[in-house]
Formats: sequence, structure tokens, C-alpha cells
Amino acid sequence: MKYLFISLLLLILSSAEAQNFSCLFIPDSLKKGADVVKRYEEYVVEIKDPGKARIYERHVYSILNNNAGHWAKYKTYYDNFTNINSVSGVLYDFLGKEVKHLKKKDWQDMSVYDGISLANDDRVKVNEFFYNNYPFTVDYEEEDEKDGIMSITSWFPVSDYGMSVEYSKYTIIAPASYEIRYKAFNYSTSPVITEKDGKKVYTWELKNIKAYKEEEGAPNLFEIAPNIQIAPSDLEVEGYKGNMSTWINFGKFINQLVAGKDQLPAEIKTKVHDITDHLSSEKEKVFALYDFMQKNTHYISIQLGIGGWQPFDASFVADKKYGDCKALSNYMVALLKEAGVKAKYVLIRSGEDAPSLMEDFSCNQFNHAVSCVPMGKDTIWLECTSQTESPGFMGSFTGNRRAVIIDEDGGHIVSTPRYTTKENVKSSVINAVISNEGLLDATIKTQYSGIEQELPHALMNEASRDYREKYLNKMLKLPSYEVLSNDYSQQKGILPVVNEDLHIKATGYASITGRRLFINPNIFSGSSEKLIPDSSRKYDYIVNRCFTHIDSVVIIIPDGYKPESVPREIDLDTKFGKYQCSVKINGNQVIYFRRNIQNKGRYSPSEYNELVKFFDQIYKADRAKVVLVKQE
Repeated sequence: MKYLFISLLLLILSSAEAQNFSCLFIPDSLKKGADVVKRYEEYVVEIKDPGKARIYERHVYSILNNNAGHWAKYKTYYDNFTNINSVSGVLYDFLGKEVKHLKKKDWQDMSVYDGISLANDDRVKVNEFFYNNYPFTVDYEEEDEKDGIMSITSWFPVSDYGMSVEYSKYTIIAPASYEIRYKAFNYSTSPVITEKDGKKVYTWELKNIKAYKEEEGAPNLFEIAPNIQIAPSDLEVEGYKGNMSTWINFGKFINQLVAGKDQLPAEIKTKVHDITDHLSSEKEKVFALYDFMQKNTHYISIQLGIGGWQPFDASFVADKKYGDCKALSNYMVALLKEAGVKAKYVLIRSGEDAPSLMEDFSCNQFNHAVSCVPMGKDTIWLECTSQTESPGFMGSFTGNRRAVIIDEDGGHIVSTPRYTTKENVKSSVINAVISNEGLLDATIKTQYSGIEQELPHALMNEASRDYREKYLNKMLKLPSYEVLSNDYSQQKGILPVVNEDLHIKATGYASITGRRLFINPNIFSGSSEKLIPDSSRKYDYIVNRCFTHIDSVVIIIPDGYKPESVPREIDLDTKFGKYQCSVKINGNQVIYFRRNIQNKGRYSPSEYNELVKFFDQIYKADRAKVVLVKQE
């Protein structure tokens, strides 16, 4: 296999070197709408056995303007499982003439510090060509050895919006008996598969792909552009052997990593029973032990060796009182086990904009771990890295998605809690007084629930008082105001609630022109969503957030004013959401009501302009003014 790998590299190098990377040779079709052109790219992945691999890659980019200047920078990461055999870089000018060839001393080699890890063995080599005579070309080349294969580099020939591709190729060499699994997206051609000397060679390639134009609200490029996801079946890391061809098998491998990690010190076992033995229900025990865990541990990332996959022992967390997501979730499972409550370890892809789990392609798609207590419809999910989160609440970080629960027989796909417009609610009651000079004095009582309470929860539990006051004095769209007081309280539960009380004074809220007083009764909830119509849109528009916002406002106006113009009542009911608002005048009171319900959804290009219209109607209604005239 070694000779096959070398012969392929020699073929690649002779082919690439024969090319002229002058920017004059870039076809006009590839320059149109592009900031960068991927001139040449090659991956060769050699799987020696389930535990070892060698990877060669080369990337040549012609950078057309400063929008793509970041492609002149190259980073390559390594750790105890990865050894960089070689890495090089060359800078060419517009005509393809060499400007600089990197030497070993030009590469920065540094530890990776993410700001949250207590320790990790990740390192990175970095170079950036600081050159601004556009267009120019960079050529980076690298060869690595891997000891332990948990995943295989996938192929993303179109790596960014505004990138066209002249040529990209991906090759895998593996023993004929080794199963390579792959899943194609937006790529209809099967790989070319050849077999020689007991080895299989899989090859994919693309040529002359025009740049993709970025559209607001469009799906991830992963869903739009050609790419091939690749994963091993058999794997071996630090003596642990497994198979990930199915989620059941994947879970069995994870079970190996967590086996025996649930042993608690005697004093913690005693504490568990002190806390739970008098409690009658499993739910009470879960809530009580989750509270104990939160008060006695904190989150610190630890990424050493297989620690990126394997949790530390529960006894380690009990002693040190810290751990990463894996260690804390495993510790929570161990605490509950001691109390006689069956809990599970769960792997998940976290993040508000995380891609959906590829359910039909079992492989490493995870960056986070949580724990779960299965109870049918009353299943309790536990985010173990937070010291302030409510038990059972997953929120925007891990809610509304699929995950893999690790059971005794392996892995199973499950759904985390969903949060809809009924759960994500912000409801405000506002009482305000306007002076003769147009000054506003207002009290705002707001109740937030579900995902809507995440920001006020953070302001209450994580922000310093100074930071919170600075934030509150910048968040409102008023010309000049001051938050005189702020107060928060919370109600923990499966659906957490935060209450916020604010007292605000604002200058310049109401404008006075002659005898007329102009006010916007929607004081604090103006929509900022305004889209641009586009009849040639190509991609779906995704609305990720769903919520219900309700405002009940009473504004006392100065004596002697009568209404001259009052905004009409609005009542919209569409597939995108619902919107209602009304204004009534009762003596010296302006009474305003607003309800805005935004649905989560994915809308086709043909529906996009309807969505634009809906958002535009809300935008205008939110800014409609009441005109009052001073009576003589």
C-alpha cells in the first residue's frame, strides 16, 4: 500500500506542477461572482488499518480581492493522535511567478487555547501571507500520520460562498476488506472504484464549478453545494476497538469508553442517600441531585488524548469538583444510579445553528454530552455544564434536535425537547407617563419563558451588575434613556420562567411640533426584521426562531390633547405567523396592544416574497405613530 500511496503522490505532484497558476488562465465563468478560485485541490487518504492512516492534501487558491483575504491563511491542527510529516506554502503573484516559498521558521507552532480548557494537547501550525497585490495565488501542501481513526476527513470542494472551483479531487486507499462508508450531497456521480494488490481506491472529482451566491436566511452551504461525508466502519483508538456502521454499534463503542467510570467515593454515596432517601418520587430525586451537582461542580474543558471522547471517572469529578461535558454528564448519571434512578449518557450536536443529525449515516457528528432520565413523555433532560440552568430545560443550545442516547445495547436516536410558540413567550405590561416636554417615565414588567428567557437568565445569573446595567442602557431603541432600576427573579422548572422589572426614563421619546404631539405607542418592541424582495432567489429561507411576544401598554398623556390620527387596527394571519395590534384612546390614556407570533419554518423561493411582505407589514405597523393635538 505504501508504494501505491507514493505513486499517487508523484502523479499528483507532476500534474499540479505542470499547471500554470497565473491568474490570466482563470476562465471568466469562474471569476464571475467569485472572490476566490480554488485552482487545484487534492486529498489522498490512505487507511492502513482500523487504527492508522496517512493523509496528503494540497490546496491552491487564487485570491481575487480582499473579501477572500482570509484564504491566504492556513492552519493545520495536530495532537497526540496526529503527526505532521510535512507542511509547506508558496505565494505566487498575478502572473504565477513565485514571490515567497515558506521556510520552517515561517510557520508558527503554538498550543491551542480556547479560553475554557484546563488542559489539552491540541496544537496548531499557522501561516498567513500578508500580500495585497490582488489577485494572487497561494499553494499549501501537507502530509500527516494518524494513530487512531475516529473519523475520516470529508470532502467539501466548494468551501465557501463566493468560491468557484477549477479542480478538486478526493481519493481514499484502503484494504479491500475495509469498509469505507460515504454519503453524497448534491453530487450524483458515483466514485470511481478500482482494486489492485488487495487495495481498493475510491476517487471523486469535480471541475469548473461556479461560485455560489450567498443569500440571507439560506440553508448551510453543506445542504446546497456538492460534498461527500465519509466515515470508517471499524475503528481503533488507544486499544479500544469498535464499529460505527450502525448507531447500535456506535453506542457499543461509547459504552466501552464509559465502562467503569461511574464509581463514586464513599462520602458522595452517603451524601446522595442523605439527599434522596426521604424523597418519594424519581422526579424529586432528579431535581435534588441535579441541584447538588450544580452547587458542587463547574465546567472546565479537558482535551487530553482520548479524553476528547472518554469521560473522566466520576470519582475524579467528585474530588476535583470540575469536569468537561462528558465528565459532568457521566457524574450526573452516577449520582442518579446511586439513588436508584436509571439515567443515560447522551451525545449531541450543540449550538443554535448546528446542522441536523444525519440519522441514516452513523458517524461522529457530536461536540457535546448531556444526561437524560427516561420517563416516557415525562423524560427529564439535564444540561450538566451549567450551574444555573433549570432541570429539564435544553433551550436553544441543545433543544429541538435529534441526539444519540447510549443504552446498554448501544446507541439509539432520540429527540430532545421541542420549544414552540406556546413555550417561547415574552409578555410585557408597560405603564408610562409622558410629560409636557415629551419625557417618558415607564415601568416595564416582563415575564419570559422557554428560549425567550435565556438572555434575561444570563443577565440575572452570569453577568456582573455593572455589565447588566451597561447592557440594559444600550438595548432599547430609544434616542436617549436611563434604566433607573432593574430587578430579576426566576422560577425553575421543566419550562423555566424569568421575571424582569425595569424602571426607565427617556428624553426625546415624544416629539412636539407646534400644537401636535407625536408618539409611537409601541415603545419597546419594534421589529427590526426587514427583508429585501428578490424574485430571482434560488434557495429556501429558514426562520430558526419561533416565539410569541405580547405587549400591553398604557401611556398617560399630558392634559389637553385630543387624537388627530390613530393607527388602524392590524390583524394578520399567515403561515409565517400571526400579528395583531390596536390603539385606543380613553381620555388621557393611550391603550396599545400587540401580539406577534413568529413560526419556525423553511420557505421555498416562491414563498420568499410573501414572507418579505409579512415582515414588512409588521415593521411598518410597529412604527406607526399616534398624532395628538393640543386643544386651545
